[in-house]
Amino acid sequence: MSPSASPSTGPEISTVTLHNGLQIVVIPDHRTPVVTHMVWYRNGSADDPVGKSGIAHFLEHLMFKGTEKHTQGEFSDVVTALGGQENAFTSVDYTAYFQRIAREHLKTMMEFESDRMTGLVLTDEIVNPERDVVIEERRMRTDTDPGAQLGEAVSKALFTHHPYGTPIIGWMHEIETLNREDALAYYRRFYTPENAILIVAGDVTEDEVVHLAEATYGRIPSRGEAPKRVRPQEPEPRASRQVSLADPKVEQPSLQRYYLVPSYTTGKPGEAEALDVLVQILSAQGTGRLHRDLVMEQHCAVAAGAWYQSTAVDQSRLLLYAIPHPGVSLDTLEKALDGVIHDVITNGIEAKELARAKTRLIADTIYAQDSQASLARMYGASLATGSTVNDVKSWPEAIDAVSAESVQAAAKAWLERRRAVTGYLLKEEVAA
Repeated sequence: MSPSASPSTGPEISTVTLHNGLQIVVIPDHRTPVVTHMVWYRNGSADDPVGKSGIAHFLEHLMFKGTEKHTQGEFSDVVTALGGQENAFTSVDYTAYFQRIAREHLKTMMEFESDRMTGLVLTDEIVNPERDVVIEERRMRTDTDPGAQLGEAVSKALFTHHPYGTPIIGWMHEIETLNREDALAYYRRFYTPENAILIVAGDVTEDEVVHLAEATYGRIPSRGEAPKRVRPQEPEPRASRQVSLADPKVEQPSLQRYYLVPSYTTGKPGEAEALDVLVQILSAQGTGRLHRDLVMEQHCAVAAGAWYQSTAVDQSRLLLYAIPHPGVSLDTLEKALDGVIHDVITNGIEAKELARAKTRLIADTIYAQDSQASLARMYGASLATGSTVNDVKSWPEAIDAVSAESVQAAAKAWLERRRAVTGYLLKEEVAA
């Protein structure tokens, strides 16, 4: 195994790699005798094979269906009986499974989780009914929700070539074709120790975590190199696009705009940090530019904000949104939003705005250290998308180094209309 050093500030986080390629991250927190045990796989919906969208998410469901050693539901029953909590989630770049449990049961969690890394048993009697569950999930969450439908359409217009434009749950007509062979092929490709990250946060030491991991996960043989992500990349956008959706079920019209922007993985040094600060300046609760200008001063919106998906393997997205004040058209609201962006690009930002944004971002990171689960998720998402433990620990210093000029430059470079897709959600009036 090969230890890796980490900075001395903050929790004494350590990382170790087992002989089979499994990366282990230990985040000590001795305030309560509880641990958060997480396994992250470096695959998500963007790694679904062509024509098999939704398979990563579908397999997440199937991972709870039992193995050669343990019957369906046994793992969950044990977690509940021990007073713990569990869950799983799939993103575009990773899939993760976690349990929060009393520290003395950590070995039990490792035994169960390492077992389903290799021992999953799938039959048509298991797979087909669960596929119906996913179909119903998509029907309830997306196909009957106009806002979710617009979000899918905007994402697909933004990512015309890259699989980030495909919904995590998959397209309905492709979900309907997923079968046992698809699930097993995906499982065998990605669910390997060399493609996984084990994160344990809580009342533990590095030595005891590594000892337990070697006795459980360490028994799984490596299959060689971790699978390589081969994804078509998005071409440079050349034209702004607009997507609109009208539906009688819409209760409140809204506007959303996605920009194609760099992530922490693809950006040049300092670019993603500047975008993080920019979004904070635009969207901070009560003081953000969008709220101040659109809601408080112009009274053309009842809500407005921004969001940046900074952790991603490839180019990512930055979202602006606004909900119009009654009587204000989306066209008028969009012009007002454009005015806010134009002002930042043309006139830059004030020193007090910059200081306030950086203080809030850094404070949020410090407060996150109060939650072992939040820390585990922060490190897991970063490591699964290409960052290192040192990158995460040194992030506050990188944010503190962001200048007003770099924020203005980021807005000018990335908030161009040709890089954006604007979505209109409208209420469709039904004829009497």
